[in-house]
Amino acid sequence: MNHRSLSFRLGAWYTLLLSATFSLVALGTFFGLQHYLRSSLRDSLSRRSAQVEQILTQAPTTATNGAIAQEIETRVDPAFNNRFVRVTRAPSTLIYRSARPADRSFDPTAVSAGVMTGTLVPKAHAIAIAGDQHLMISATPISTASGEYLVELGASIQPIEAVLDRLLDLLGLLLPVLIVCAAGGGYLLVSWALRPVDRISQMAEQMSMQNLTLRLPVEPSGDALERLSIALNSMLARLSDSVQTSRRFLADASHELRTPLTVIKGELQELAREDTLTERDLQERVGSVLEEVARLEHLVSGLLVISRLDAEPTQRESTDVDLADLASNTAEQMRLMAEDRGIEMDLSTLETAVVRGERARLKQVIVNLLDNAIRFTPRGGSVTLHTATDDSGCLFEVSDTGIGIPSSAIPHVFDRFFRADEARSREDGGAGLGLSIVKSICSLHGAEVEVDSDLGSGSCIRVKFPRRLMVGYRGEASSTVPSDLPPVREGVGAKPTPNRVSGGIGGRPPKG
Repeated sequence: MNHRSLSFRLGAWYTLLLSATFSLVALGTFFGLQHYLRSSLRDSLSRRSAQVEQILTQAPTTATNGAIAQEIETRVDPAFNNRFVRVTRAPSTLIYRSARPADRSFDPTAVSAGVMTGTLVPKAHAIAIAGDQHLMISATPISTASGEYLVELGASIQPIEAVLDRLLDLLGLLLPVLIVCAAGGGYLLVSWALRPVDRISQMAEQMSMQNLTLRLPVEPSGDALERLSIALNSMLARLSDSVQTSRRFLADASHELRTPLTVIKGELQELAREDTLTERDLQERVGSVLEEVARLEHLVSGLLVISRLDAEPTQRESTDVDLADLASNTAEQMRLMAEDRGIEMDLSTLETAVVRGERARLKQVIVNLLDNAIRFTPRGGSVTLHTATDDSGCLFEVSDTGIGIPSSAIPHVFDRFFRADEARSREDGGAGLGLSIVKSICSLHGAEVEVDSDLGSGSCIRVKFPRRLMVGYRGEASSTVPSDLPPVREGVGAKPTPNRVSGGIGGRPPKG
């Protein structure tokens, strides 16, 4: 038997508790019965003593000692009732002493005078035990017209001691039996109580990474075991979702990496097979390879950013960042890209909105949103940046007059590698990671991202920073993205991180 097991320890504690309870009950029963029997005997002695006192009080002053003794013998008859009676007149005259009782339980002549207090006449009524004769003696001093008396009346306590001895023998026999039964019952009870835990363990042993659909049995007990099973099932569901997401992410990443690698491999094979290539053909082949390398670089960079965000969701360093100033500077750096596509950028509604965060990561959010809006807005359209501050926090919006996002795709726009239009997104160089990175960075800053879009009319993505992220508020945020992530590429003509949403991320212009 494993002495360290939970079942053994619970059974041992159960047995110990019941044993202590049985012992206390036994002791209480023994001493309670002893007190009851002795109290009953004392009451009986008090009634008999009152009878003797009445005889002495009613006796005339001329009554002789013999007459008093005869009256006590007649009315009390202590020998027949197995009682000890002794009447002594002050200072030390013996008036009456009962004969040996019928049951021969004690010897009256062996009971010494003054056993109660060591003096002939005690000051008040007293009761004591004469141990040598096993007697309980009640002594009462009385004063009458014929003199002062000490009335001693006793009874044997051997019947009480016999009852208590039998009770001790019975308890000595029952207690070990009860303790053994408690140990066996405790073992069975603990085994029955831990049976659901065994079932949970057996089910848990059957689980693996390939079989995460199994769930632990839930006992409708309403106790901690039921709550534990529900919590573990919830954890398994989240784990299953996480594993499925990781598997999809790995499969999608492998697929995205395979496309440019396949193109690069084909181009290089063509170069290796053809001996006579013109300089123009060579430049075209090399340019195609470089284009795919750039696509591959963007994809790997996005994957690295996401992996870092997932692996280190803690703040390294936060500063006061003015979203209006950061958005204005970023928009100016990307203005050339917008002008090449014939898109107008509106910065007129930028208002001061200062938050706590990491400037590089917040800039990456703006870059990704602007890049997405510019790429999916037709020529002649516009992109509007808006910032504001109110009691609830700070707001940053990027809206455009682009092609919009289908309503069925809006719930998935922040999923990794998701594209509403696979062909169009791939042509634009998007890998479907831009908005996922935006979502991760905003979540680590404690901000919320919302999408509002109408297909064909444009879309709007707004980022809401709660009040705790605002400068001057006492509960400043303590989480942002790691500072050692790959830096955000910036500069005129730089190609930002590609996005995968096939609809524009802009929408209705913000209200001024």
